[in-house]
Amino acid sequence: MKMAPTSKADRKAALDVASWMFNVVTSVGIIIVNKALMATYGFSFATTLTGLHFATTTLMTAFLRWLGYIQASHLPLPELLKFVLFANFSIVGMNVSLMWNSVGFYQIAKLSMIPVSCFLEVVLDKIRYSRDTKLSIGVVLLGVAVCTVTDVSVNGRGFIAAFIAVWSTSLQQYYVHFLQRKYNLGSFNLLGHTAPVQAASLLVLGPFLDLWLTNKRVDQYDYNVTAVFFLILSCTIAVGTNLSQFICIGRFTAVSFQVLGHMKTILVLILGFFFFGKEGLNLHVVLGMILAVVGMIWYGNASSKPGGKERRSYSLPTDRSQKHGALSDSGDPDDKV
Repeated sequence: MKMAPTSKADRKAALDVASWMFNVVTSVGIIIVNKALMATYGFSFATTLTGLHFATTTLMTAFLRWLGYIQASHLPLPELLKFVLFANFSIVGMNVSLMWNSVGFYQIAKLSMIPVSCFLEVVLDKIRYSRDTKLSIGVVLLGVAVCTVTDVSVNGRGFIAAFIAVWSTSLQQYYVHFLQRKYNLGSFNLLGHTAPVQAASLLVLGPFLDLWLTNKRVDQYDYNVTAVFFLILSCTIAVGTNLSQFICIGRFTAVSFQVLGHMKTILVLILGFFFFGKEGLNLHVVLGMILAVVGMIWYGNASSKPGGKERRSYSLPTDRSQKHGALSDSGDPDDKV
């Protein structure tokens, strides 16, 4: 009987590590594949490609539901529409921000998602962060900024696009955690609700937005065998990327996902150096990487201590939450999938 808590803690720790590794591998993998698809084979239709990703994810969830691996669940239509609105604004906003801003300002905008996510959790979930947790987040931001931020230039419309992208992405990631907790949804269940609507809306909107951004039509692209292979590979990996994002945010929070997720940025820089022959890893980039990794380790240690972060008291107005009690941040909704 005494071994049960230890075994449960060990199981949760193993699942946490596996979730992060799953997200890192799929995220880095899809970045490399998409880079080859867009840079080498000229498929520059990013919004349409994202729609294809969600269409593939929809097929996967439908197949698993047919096999009986995904149980029926409920997500109110207003909640679904709000989530899809945030998610689609995030996708469009990031694409437009990258087009209208310099790479340096685009990276700064991405970094600002961490403090925005912190703000949402403090205001909406009444979360408190210890001094060490706040400082560790600052170290991560500084390290990633040193690694990635080079030229910084911005204009009025670029700033507006970045502002929309940052807030919509932060709200979308917050909502992943919120909906899983409020409606007791596993990652597959939530994807089963959201992916079809995102796929339909992006596949309708995508070709027109991509035409506006690139002056090219997706139907006039040369779909040769190699390009189609990379398209299929991108869509296949995207299923894992979408699922792993929902798993990680569901098991942790949007803030933790953002902070520790910058490990992917560092891995992409390193892999880009080895596989694509980009600019060398000079001293300030290496120092930035080291600083970021130190900050991530510090964050993981500080946030896991009592009072480190996210001391919350959920009082969600649902029948399930009243039956099961308040859900702590260590809950495992994905164990039910």
